[in-house]
Amino acid sequence: MEVLNYTQKKEDTTTLSLMHLSQLLGYFIGFGSLIAPLVIWLSSRDRIEGMDEHGKQAVNFQISLLIYIFVSIPLIFALGLGLLTLFFAIAIGFIMPIVNALRASRGEAPSYFMTIRFL
Repeated sequence: MEVLNYTQKKEDTTTLSLMHLSQLLGYFIGFGSLIAPLVIWLSSRDRIEGMDEHGKQAVNFQISLLIYIFVSIPLIFALGLGLLTLFFAIAIGFIMPIVNALRASRGEAPSYFMTIRFL
């Protein structure tokens, strides 16, 4: 008689990659960059191996990015330096999800630049 273990997590690099790429929805839908990875992470963190780590990194990155953007907006009006910070945050917000989707497809751990760890 074979005992089936339903608690074993499966390896699914495609879902991990899609979770990282879902952050790009923010360029089309306002807070989609935070909500989409959050929903994917919460719905599949117990079923997919590595999803908990990848999901936490992606959500932490999006929260950090929102903080950087909100800080840069008043700096635009006060000093004019916020424009550079805003451009940098938008560029990093576009590049890093793509880089980490490629890393996830190869089975590597995620690595987001300038991320504050909240979760």
